[in-house]
Amino acid sequence: MSAPLIVLLALLAAALIALAAWKVAARRRRLAKKRIVVKTLAPGHQRIALVLNPVKLQAPAARALLAEACELAGWDPPLILETTRQSPGYEQARRAVELGADVVLAGGGDGTVREVARALANTPAALGLLPLGTGNLLARNLGIPVADLAASIRTALHGNQRRIDMGTIDFDDAVTGERRSSTFLVMGGIGLDAEVIAATRDDLKKRVGWLAYSEAGVRLLPGRRTKMSISLDGEPPQMRKVRSILFANLGKLPAGIDFIPEAKMDDGLLDVVIMSPRSLAGWLWVAGKVVTKHPRNIPMIDYRRARTVEIWVAHPTETQLDGDLTGAATSVRVEVDPLALLVRAPSPDQQQPRLPSPYSVARSSARAGGRN
Repeated sequence: MSAPLIVLLALLAAALIALAAWKVAARRRRLAKKRIVVKTLAPGHQRIALVLNPVKLQAPAARALLAEACELAGWDPPLILETTRQSPGYEQARRAVELGADVVLAGGGDGTVREVARALANTPAALGLLPLGTGNLLARNLGIPVADLAASIRTALHGNQRRIDMGTIDFDDAVTGERRSSTFLVMGGIGLDAEVIAATRDDLKKRVGWLAYSEAGVRLLPGRRTKMSISLDGEPPQMRKVRSILFANLGKLPAGIDFIPEAKMDDGLLDVVIMSPRSLAGWLWVAGKVVTKHPRNIPMIDYRRARTVEIWVAHPTETQLDGDLTGAATSVRVEVDPLALLVRAPSPDQQQPRLPSPYSVARSSARAGGRN
């Protein structure tokens, strides 16, 4: 890669990060002028369970704050089940359901959340979120404050309940013969998005969080497109030269970037994004559309909606679900599971902007006066 190109790409990444940071700061300043209102929305005794990733930095605080919250509510102490490398959350959540938990809190990153949700799918138990990871994608999309652990516990215990869609996916690697299945809550993909996650340095991720992905993105953007065949809802496959194909239930990314503004969590549909830029200019065009939310269609990014998505590629290609690598595949089949998951979240009129914030459930004085 030439030095001028590296500089241009670095400037692009820096500009996008700076713009996102400016948007976050502006929203926080607006919120600081508003009256904070916290409501208990789910009174009554509840049986609480926490599936906790013990290696997370805030795990001890999550355990202590949850126990205190249950004691203050007059409920039994929470059942706390720790994850392990061999058992990352599914079995623990299944046990919690079998023991009669009304709400199962997922304390960890997006991987822990996905495993707990997989166990709770199509059950009466609700999912609560204690965002302890880097991306915390579902929490951001639900409007849960990812930088305020006490507020996220209040939402998990006393928040409104709503059902949302989930995605199910089958992977097939024709080279190794391996087949596997999984689920996702926010967004999955095959191609560049997964390659960026694979190339992100762990040490940098620990230091700067999700911003570490931009460094890997700068290195990988100039890569070549890949031929992929895609079929939506059983239609005849279309061959496309692409960098990445995303399939999403929700569209919010860190820093308040709404990558798919029209994505809805309960419409029974997947939003499919086919990205095919060939040059730096193409990526700049895509970045400009995403950041400005310009409604005009551009040729290197194609938005579709479907209930099922099938993708084929000649050579094993990296995949990801909710920001976690899920291995290489030569074909994937994705399907929406409508309203499969019950979640705890702020009510729509209490949701704050979906970005890191020190505030709990908040709304303006004007709204409070008009709706109360």
